[in-house]
Parts: sequence; structure tokens; C-alpha cells
Amino acid sequence: MTTPRGTGRWVALFALAFCAAALLLPLVGPFGLSLERVRARQEPDWSIFVQLRISRTLLGLFAGGALSLAGTLFQAMLRDALATPYTLGISAGASLGAVLAIWYGWQQLAGVPAIWAAALIGAAIVLTLVVGAALQRRHLSSFSLLLSGLAANSVCSACIIVILGQVGAAQSLSIARWLIGSLDSVDYAALGVLLAIVTLAAIVVMRHAKAWNLMAVDSAWAATRGADVTRLTLIAYATGSILTAATVALTGPIAFVGLVVPHLVRTRLGADHRVLMPCAFLGGGVLLAGCDAIGRVVLAPSEVPAGAVMALLGGPYLVWLLHQRSTV
Repeated sequence: MTTPRGTGRWVALFALAFCAAALLLPLVGPFGLSLERVRARQEPDWSIFVQLRISRTLLGLFAGGALSLAGTLFQAMLRDALATPYTLGISAGASLGAVLAIWYGWQQLAGVPAIWAAALIGAAIVLTLVVGAALQRRHLSSFSLLLSGLAANSVCSACIIVILGQVGAAQSLSIARWLIGSLDSVDYAALGVLLAIVTLAAIVVMRHAKAWNLMAVDSAWAATRGADVTRLTLIAYATGSILTAATVALTGPIAFVGLVVPHLVRTRLGADHRVLMPCAFLGGGVLLAGCDAIGRVVLAPSEVPAGAVMALLGGPYLVWLLHQRSTV
């Protein structure tokens, strides 16, 4: 499989859009900032720009990129354009952990905000259970993982519903907001950890781009071409789950990014993962950061969570996609 001519320019174009978003989106907000005051580090403009808007923009860029890359990977492994980063139940496990932290009122776990820590622990437990249930005689199949993930999703969702029936009004609102998904300002230490995790996982995923091209056709056919299918399957689902868990722990389960962006990029550029994956990563980051910027201004001074804006965009797209599939 060869890379089509001109696709390098597409990667450069997406990279340019990513950099432009990083520079311009921090300027978008419910009220204007004085660039002169920012350059002079005068308050409150300096703190708003650096501590709130830049951190949220960077979070959106890398969280959106991680979800989009994970979605691309899962769609290749399951050979289904409707697969998402949440297919294996990782998001449901993270959500259950965060909901438990809110319910019990935990503030810190091992020096880390309790919601983040509990979300990561929940995701890790679900990933271990799903892979353990799907692993048979050292063979890991996508079909078994899919069934195990669906079961984990159902169980975790049921537990969240039970907890919602036990909490008070204030906790119920906190849980509901977290489950919608949003980009809140985070300290740069936590943001640095996320960036490191996403960067390392993205490097691992993209280094195996040729292998994902084989796996996207058929696992049996990939094996005849010399691919170690079980090893590749484990790498794919482990790295995809790490990308998803690290992101969801900070943002909540933001839907549709991992569905819409890979499909749009694949439709325009083709299914060569050597081009598809970097473009999907960059495009997903721009989309999520853009949704957060829209949410900051559309009902100012109130804010609309980025997850809600993304759902308003992604829902109609999913309906259109299903309609297109039904007419083929």
C-alpha cells in the first residue's frame, strides 16, 4: 500500500490548523482581553489568559487528538466505522470511578485530585477485566474484546444509575456535569502528564501504521503477511485504552470526537493509516478545542460544556452516517 501523492501536504495543512488553534483560540472568551495588559502581565488579564484559556485550549487540543486517534485505531481493529474509543467500556469504568469519588466526597488520593485518580483506577480495572475475559489460550480476538467491552459498559452504566438514585441534589448536578464532559482549566503539572502520556502513546500507535493497514483488512490475512496478530491486537487495545483513560480522567466522557473525525478524514484522504492517523489526531484536537471555544461564547456569560457542543454536532452526523450506510 503506497501513500498517495500530495497527502504530505494534507498532514502539513492539519498541523498548520492545529498550531493556529493553539495561538488563536485562547483569545476567544465571554469578554475581551487586553493584549497589552497580557504582555505586561497585569491582572486579571494575565491570569485569565495563562491559567484559564491557554490551559483549556491545550487540554482540548491533546484530549481531542487522543480520542480521535483512539477512535481511528478501534475502527481499524474492529473494521467498523461506527467503533469509538469507548467501545471496550474504558470510559464507563472511568466514569464509575469518578462518580464514586463524587458520591463519597473524596478530595485527594495520593496527592492527586480524587476524581482524576478514581477515574484512572476505574478505567484500569475495567481494562484488566475485559482483556482477561477475552484472552483465551494466549489468543486475543477483537470479537471477544467487543463482547467483553459491551458487558463492562452495561454493568458500569447500571452502577452509575444506582448511585444517582442515592445522592443528593448537589452531587447529582456534579455527576451530571462530569458525565456530559467538559474542558475545565487544569494546572500545568496535570496537563504536562497528559501531554506526555498522549505523545508517547501516539508515537507507539503511529509507528505501527503499516500493521494497522493489514489488520483493517482482516486479521487472518494480516497473519499470512507475517503480522503477529495477537501482539498487535494487545498493543492496539492497550494504547487505545490508555489514550482514552488518560483523557476521560481530565475531561469526562466527551462523545463523538472519536467517531466523527476519523470517518471524515478517511472519507477525504483514504484509509492509509500512515496519513489517516496523524491527520485524525490533529483534526480531533482542533475540533474539540473549537467546540470548547464555541461553548465559552455562544451563551455568554454562561458556558456550554464542550461535550454538549460536540454532541449537538456529532449527533446529526451520526444520523446522516447511518442513513448513508443503509442506502449503500
